Amino acid sequence: MHKTSIISRLGAFVVNHPWRVLLIVLIVIAGSASGLRSLEFTNNYRVYFSEDNPQLLAFDALQKTYSKSDNVMIAIEPRNGDIFTAENLHVITELTKLAWQLPYSSRVDSITNFQHTIAVEDDLNVDDLVRHPLKMSDAQIQQVKKVALNEPLLRNRLISLTGHVAAINVTMQLPGSNPMEAMEIAEEVRQLTKEFAIKYPNIKLHLSGVVMMNNAFGEASLKDNASLLPIMYGIVLLVLLLCFRSFSATISVVVLIVFSIVAALGISIYLGVKLTPTSAGAPTIILTMAVADCVHLLVTFLHNMRLGHEKKQAMQESLRINFQPIFLTSATTAIGFLSLNFSDAPPFRDLGNIVALGVFFAFILSVILLPALMIIMPVRTKAKANENGKQMQWLANFVINKRKTLLVANGVIALLLMSFIPNNEINDEFVKYFDETIEFRRASDFLNKNLGGIYNIEFSIDTQEAGGISEPKFLQKMGTFKQWLERQPEVVHVNSISDTFKRLNMNMHADQTEWYKLPEERELAAQYLLLYEMSLPYGLDLNDQINIDKSGIRIILSLRNLSTNEMLAVEGRILDWIAVNLNEYTVNAASPVLMFSHIGQRNIVRMLAGSLVALVLISFILIAAFRSWKLGLISLIPNLIPAGVAFGIWGLVDGRVGLGLSVVTGMTLGIVVDDTVHFISKYRRARIEQGLSSEEAVRYAFSTVGVALWVTSLVLVCGFIVLAQSSFQMNSGMGLMTAITIAVALWMDFLFLPPILMALDKDKKSDK
Repeated sequence: MHKTSIISRLGAFVVNHPWRVLLIVLIVIAGSASGLRSLEFTNNYRVYFSEDNPQLLAFDALQKTYSKSDNVMIAIEPRNGDIFTAENLHVITELTKLAWQLPYSSRVDSITNFQHTIAVEDDLNVDDLVRHPLKMSDAQIQQVKKVALNEPLLRNRLISLTGHVAAINVTMQLPGSNPMEAMEIAEEVRQLTKEFAIKYPNIKLHLSGVVMMNNAFGEASLKDNASLLPIMYGIVLLVLLLCFRSFSATISVVVLIVFSIVAALGISIYLGVKLTPTSAGAPTIILTMAVADCVHLLVTFLHNMRLGHEKKQAMQESLRINFQPIFLTSATTAIGFLSLNFSDAPPFRDLGNIVALGVFFAFILSVILLPALMIIMPVRTKAKANENGKQMQWLANFVINKRKTLLVANGVIALLLMSFIPNNEINDEFVKYFDETIEFRRASDFLNKNLGGIYNIEFSIDTQEAGGISEPKFLQKMGTFKQWLERQPEVVHVNSISDTFKRLNMNMHADQTEWYKLPEERELAAQYLLLYEMSLPYGLDLNDQINIDKSGIRIILSLRNLSTNEMLAVEGRILDWIAVNLNEYTVNAASPVLMFSHIGQRNIVRMLAGSLVALVLISFILIAAFRSWKLGLISLIPNLIPAGVAFGIWGLVDGRVGLGLSVVTGMTLGIVVDDTVHFISKYRRARIEQGLSSEEAVRYAFSTVGVALWVTSLVLVCGFIVLAQSSFQMNSGMGLMTAITIAVALWMDFLFLPPILMALDKDKKSDK
């Protein structure tokens, strides 16, 4: 009674002092939204890994030892299909020189500036492989072709096996202080390639690499917010206008949505959150979540007005009836999204927290701002009955009459679909995080097909002895390791200093091919290396392959594009070989691809724990709210089944569960509870307050909340289907799976929950 009086007093204050309420709300929202002034967006792939992520720590340690490997890869595709012409080599030479001028550029590698070594009597001559190509004879160009296509450090790395595609690799030393530095570089590179496309129309350039991948994260997010949010707003406006048939109600909901979004984002930014490609999807999700509360409140309000109630009375009654279920659904939805804090990827934690804040603001504004706006604004209603009432009445009769059939059929269908859950596997392919509309994806696919993909694993192999890399035993083992790696079917190139030692050994023996082998004396190897290093030009030293005291080397393994499982299998196979054959050395393996490969599996485990915690909390909330163990436990059935059925359907149509889908269960758990809470709330009200039988209580629930459940589910499904159109696969996969889950939840709440209630609650007229 005390709770009812509080709600009644709240309703009375809101409807009697709407302008005062509006002023207070505007002040609070303005204060919260002021945080948007400090809005920052970061698109570095590293944001997906927490500071204690073991793969990130290993990668950072490797990059501190050697030079950074952040890069832009410019693939060059001549239309005549032959790199080795004077004109095409001239393009590569010119582009190589200009690439040094790109922001943060620290090294540029291409076939033209490759430091080719030849013996000149007793001297070692080190020079660019190509100089002044337009002045070269055909014989000289053919010699360049012969060298390039047979040089292990170039073949399948900077030149294709057939010589039809080449690449320029620009290494960047990114300071990391500017979150937009990847976009800055991408803009400069694109401007450069655009000018080349005009100047050399017979050359096509493709842009890939880690920096372009970082830029793709940002571009995908900006593209989504520019296209998907307007579509979603259009859908919401259309659905609300058709549902309410009231311009005032629709505008009021839109105002509430905007306020909820800006307040949640503003507070989050005050708390230090930076938007990422994943958390940038929060506005679309908040938009869909905010609609649900509004629909339930306004449907009842407009229904009361059509029955002849005065506006203030209609709103107070709607608040009285809907306050508890709206509060419960908001709480459970927030808990579901807060469970994303168990995620191993910080952007998903940020997404969960921002949306939970949005849900909180949406609840507060739904019970305070929305009633005030409806009192202030003119509302027109027609006295005729809502057409949807007949449809809900027909559906209620159908469910009541066919309850036994529906109970069995839905149970069997649900179990059958859930039986396909084992078809799913934790698998991902991070290049395919982006669809073909993103330049990085198209360029990476081109590289994978023509030159070898951008996937790689970097190995740091340390002898723990200064100068130890010149030890013949170490060199022989590195040569054996390289040969073994090259035999692996997934490998397209191995970049190792051992090939340089072989070439230097040959050079120092008058370029006799029989001496193309590793030096057999440590002093000799060290002298060769010193002589070579002293001859290298600035910027093309060996710091990217050898550490400072020459105790260790870096080997970079390039692979074709692989799925998560394939990548982990390759890593496991290599580490097993290393454990047997290189156990006397300190070996670390790391790369961005490995980081993404490991995080998917780890995230699944952590999100299962988060979902379990959310389920326990939600269960206790529902049991306490309904004051009934029976209704609380019954409510779990339609709340747990949707995610299981959705993953069963996914196992039939796709089967790959990646980082984006790993958070769906926890996230949707709070959402699907909404319909169940509203239905059971109305059912329980009919049983207790009106003393109706279980069958009549089901009919009452359908008549009072059925339309609102249909409309809110439609908006939610539409919202997440719109998100599924994202060019960023983490968001699109998450959106599609969530839409499927919500659609299944509506099916369960309409056709499975009522038969369960009538079967398990049929003996009593009330439930206390």
